[in-house]
Amino acid sequence: MAKKTVFLTGGTGNMGWAAVQEMIKHPNEINIKMLARKSPKNEEKLKGIMAKPNVQVVWGDLGDYDSILEGVTGSDYVLHIGGMVSPTADWKPYRTQKTNIGAAQNICKAVLAQPNADDIKVCYIGTVAETGDRNYPIHWGRCGDPIKISIYDHYAISKTVAERTFVESGIKNWVVMRQSGILYPNILKNMDPIMFHVPINGVLEWCTVEDSGRLMCNLVLEDEKGTLGADFWNHFFNIGSGEQYRISNYEFECLLLGTLGLAGPEKLFDPNWFITKNFHGQFYADGDKLEEFLHFRENLPVKDYFNRLADQVEFYFKIPRYLPKNLVAACAKPFMKKIASTKDFGTLDWVATRNPERLSAYYGTYEDWAKIPAKWEDFEIKKFAKKTSDADEFKLDHGYDETKPESELDIEDMKQAAKFRGGECLSETMTKGDMATKLKWKCGYCGAEFEASPALILLGGHWCPECYIPQKQWDYDNIARTNPFFAQVWYPNHTKEETNVYKFDDLFQIDGVKWDDIKH
Repeated sequence: MAKKTVFLTGGTGNMGWAAVQEMIKHPNEINIKMLARKSPKNEEKLKGIMAKPNVQVVWGDLGDYDSILEGVTGSDYVLHIGGMVSPTADWKPYRTQKTNIGAAQNICKAVLAQPNADDIKVCYIGTVAETGDRNYPIHWGRCGDPIKISIYDHYAISKTVAERTFVESGIKNWVVMRQSGILYPNILKNMDPIMFHVPINGVLEWCTVEDSGRLMCNLVLEDEKGTLGADFWNHFFNIGSGEQYRISNYEFECLLLGTLGLAGPEKLFDPNWFITKNFHGQFYADGDKLEEFLHFRENLPVKDYFNRLADQVEFYFKIPRYLPKNLVAACAKPFMKKIASTKDFGTLDWVATRNPERLSAYYGTYEDWAKIPAKWEDFEIKKFAKKTSDADEFKLDHGYDETKPESELDIEDMKQAAKFRGGECLSETMTKGDMATKLKWKCGYCGAEFEASPALILLGGHWCPECYIPQKQWDYDNIARTNPFFAQVWYPNHTKEETNVYKFDDLFQIDGVKWDDIKH
């Protein structure tokens, strides 16, 4: 293959750094250009690889168009991994919106400004958070399922808007890969209230940081072999490490705490510290598709992977390792309770202050929280089947005939899909199989008319940009009444009698960025 130049954002983060380490192994095939903010920490981190002949660091940030333009110019591939992520994104939501949406706009603008724009291939890393809460019995998901951003998840809003920006930009060859939770050695470093914003009986198909790095590298290598074609480019994929890594949140806690020599969460937490809904996570019914294209999985049994982590993980409780584990747990539990009691963000703070909005979003009511057993022996731990074949009975209806190949989809399929979403397809004609040309649609909930490509709507699960992606409030109860497509992912843990509206509140002005400054 001819040597290709890859421009990569987020190269100093977990996934990006793993990608750089993989690509460095191929100096004859890949030149690396990586964007990095200039800081003493990054200069020290990058000092070693900057000496390598196939690595160039572009100093700048995602909000600096000139830096982005420098990186894109002369590149054959753009891998957009970077952005503000949780837990920082939860504390600085407005800044997250501005950074993540602005980065998408800058990259698209820079790619389209190139004289060879149609030759540049772009990968956007989205997130499982875009499809939100998927507790049993909707715990198996696939691309094309409804976008459903969890209430108060401004990070997911930013990623969803950025995803739409790429798909609808006019870039000829794009691919969206929605990343799951990433397993990496220092995962215990994130001691933040968000650690309790997960249902114990929720699920997630995790992806290891090593698999994530190979994924990015193999995208370039496999494409240059000619193995990636129309079935790959201009499509959406879910990223996961496969069956072994489909685990419940309870299983995750047991595995993670096992790296510290602790048997499980029972000695560190109480079960009623955790939420019961409104946090993202799912098993992937279509997760193996990406593996078939890019062959990135190590396929290491999940217990072996966590055993390997045990040799790398740092001990963050500042308690000597030689202490007996029961004493470690006894010392750590008050620290954990303090995190869960963090003002405005901690689950126990919501309970103590009877915060009506947060209790409603994450539990239902205060009374629903009070029903959660305080003791583990009284709490029911659910077990889940994990083979891909187990997903068949849980697949959602996408509102059109999915047995038809994409090349045969026509305007009648679009009208059928729009009707299932409670709206209309206003366009009267389309070229059969053309998933890129935008059509005109109408939302049945807010009445907005908008343009969007069939790829965005049918393959990506998007819908009305005015109300489906929250702008100033979440009004999902009312949307579900008009949208049978969305109702599939709303009513499993909500009633049709609910009329909740969750507004963007003053809490999210803490970082000094105004929402009106952010352009969707």
